[in-house]
Amino acid sequence: MGVEVVTFGCRLNTVESEAMRRAAEAAGHDDLVIVNSCAVTAEATRQARQAIRRIGRERPGRRIVVTGCGAQVEPERFAGMDEVDIVLGNEAKTSPRVWAELAAPDDGGERVRVSDIMAAKGAPDAAIAAFPGQTRAFVQVQTGCDHRCTFCVIPFGRGGSRSTPVEDVVAQARRLVEAGHAEIVLTGVDITGYGADLPGTPRLGALVKAVLRGAPELARLRLSSIDSVEADDDLLDALATEERLMPHLHLSLQAGDDIILKRMKRRHSRADAIAFCRRARELRPGLTLAADLIAGFPTETDAMFARSLDLVGECGLDALHVFPFSPRPGTPAARMPAVPGPVVRERAGRLRAEGAAAWRRHLDAQAGRTHLVLTERGGIGRTPGFTPVRFASPPPPGRLLDVAVRGHDGRALQAG
Repeated sequence: MGVEVVTFGCRLNTVESEAMRRAAEAAGHDDLVIVNSCAVTAEATRQARQAIRRIGRERPGRRIVVTGCGAQVEPERFAGMDEVDIVLGNEAKTSPRVWAELAAPDDGGERVRVSDIMAAKGAPDAAIAAFPGQTRAFVQVQTGCDHRCTFCVIPFGRGGSRSTPVEDVVAQARRLVEAGHAEIVLTGVDITGYGADLPGTPRLGALVKAVLRGAPELARLRLSSIDSVEADDDLLDALATEERLMPHLHLSLQAGDDIILKRMKRRHSRADAIAFCRRARELRPGLTLAADLIAGFPTETDAMFARSLDLVGECGLDALHVFPFSPRPGTPAARMPAVPGPVVRERAGRLRAEGAAAWRRHLDAQAGRTHLVLTERGGIGRTPGFTPVRFASPPPPGRLLDVAVRGHDGRALQAG
């Protein structure tokens, strides 16, 4: 039966899921389902629990190990499910030794194996030499977060910020290029906080330049979500001068009203966000900008929400990832005066509609242009700006092709 991994949440979880699968297979597991959970919203936790119940019904007799941020933050909640055999904390989940111990017929361990993540030191070993069948590969450069946004439970799931040394990231990038990957994504929890814990405190910009220098055959390098207020001068210089650093940024903006930003304990203002987006576009014309925004944060009035809505146009955002506010256990925001649920949902809907309109404008602007597209499985590819392109006759994956765009269907570009 082998090892099955069910993954929820971020790209970092995707990397760690692959590392766990390989470690579990190497340890000899042949009847295991690993559920790598997310804690960013209550909905993410609900989906993980729903999946666990379904696995229990559909695959009776298989061992279920639940790990990830949801398991780290609420271990007893998952341990209380009859279907779950082991709850494993985030610090241990990629350790080959741990999976070898779990493969023993009776290792004598506790059902809940969750350590104090705040005491964790060093970045976990989640290096992957290849991602079979994928054109795009991921490199974990960092985990954890030293900031304390009032809505966010992730620091309690991941611990403090811990970075992978520059030379290790470069070495992994080279291995992935040798394995045939044309594109690499640098990922983590707070990648613009990269390097603060390393000797010499290298920043993300220095890491980007080191990867591009150390892996000259790499065609494309991307970044996962960044915090614009932490973007360093080297990073902006790389954006402006390094063609292999793709012209696409996903920004953690969260809100467009200064009072709400302060109550979120964010470190930027509305003006900071607008200025950064303007500067980024000046440095890299044609840049695609996406952003996370939260709808219905506690105390948010109609006027405050309107400023988040207006931010889409003022920043020139092309795409949105909208989160209806979800109170997370133990966070300050969970104790603030809540916006009624129907209002939260209505605001989230309006933000999504604004995002859909922005995305349609972005697609409209690509019609008639030619892009260098990296092809993927399923008859799609991606432009440098990460815009999907659909092919009527799918080419083989992993190729870089000049593609003329003839139009779009509202979601993706259509190849001519």
